[in-house]
Amino acid sequence: MDMAKYRVMFVEESTEHLADMSAAMLELEKNMASSEAIDVIFRMAHSIKGMAASMQYDAITETAHALEDRVQDIRAVGSVGSDGELAQLFSGLEDLEAMVATVRDGGESPSPTAAASQPLTSAAPKKKLLSPMH
Repeated sequence: MDMAKYRVMFVEESTEHLADMSAAMLELEKNMASSEAIDVIFRMAHSIKGMAASMQYDAITETAHALEDRVQDIRAVGSVGSDGELAQLFSGLEDLEAMVATVRDGGESPSPTAAASQPLTSAAPKKKLLSPMH
């Protein structure tokens, strides 16, 4: 099997997904409750996770999965909870970008970094409480 061909496809598709995620995160800076932006980030993280898993890029898979899980929690709440939480999403995006660049530049699976998915799993957003109906 020609893994170089698949590696090129992985890098190209991941780069497009990362660009879409970046644009969506910039939208979240303006409107932390943008369901469209939240959905884009979730879908792109999910896609990168699946592609990375098929290529056995474990560090990318784990980071994309952590980002996907975090965004799933945000979806449940309906909004990014704070600027700090948004910063964590940006950090996850930067980690993914760096790891995809490692694959692009060296053709090798990136090694996990200590910070890679740590900020994404450190604090889950709090769910909004529904007020009881009277």
